[in-house]
Amino acid sequence: MERNCYLYDKTLTFNDVEYLKVHSRGDTQADVTEGKNGIWERLHYDWSDPLHVVLTTTDSNTWGGASGHTYTFTRRPDGLTDIDVVVIREGKNLKGQFLGLVLDTVGRGVLAKAFENSVKAMEARQSGVRGAA
Repeated sequence: MERNCYLYDKTLTFNDVEYLKVHSRGDTQADVTEGKNGIWERLHYDWSDPLHVVLTTTDSNTWGGASGHTYTFTRRPDGLTDIDVVVIREGKNLKGQFLGLVLDTVGRGVLAKAFENSVKAMEARQSGVRGAA
């Protein structure tokens, strides 16, 4: 459990959130509200299958419907891991619909770069942890 909580807590810092509240956290799940720039969402994190992590939006001032994130991790023979990310954004109001359109077009590249930077930072941290042992 400690490893999951550590990764969970540290991963959120890469999102550069202004607001973060952990409502509950267990061995394989967490209930979190996070936000930035006046946009917030409450997410149910489920990592009961560590190779398929699902974040489901349960409440938001912007997103509704089937909004959420799914991360699928596939181990490769060379020891690396491929990460497939699927993000669903269904705007629940005009602001959400506009942001969804922006994210689906020009925002896609920005978000991909931010995700790559997060992965690199986690890899560097993991290398430092291994090197310190």
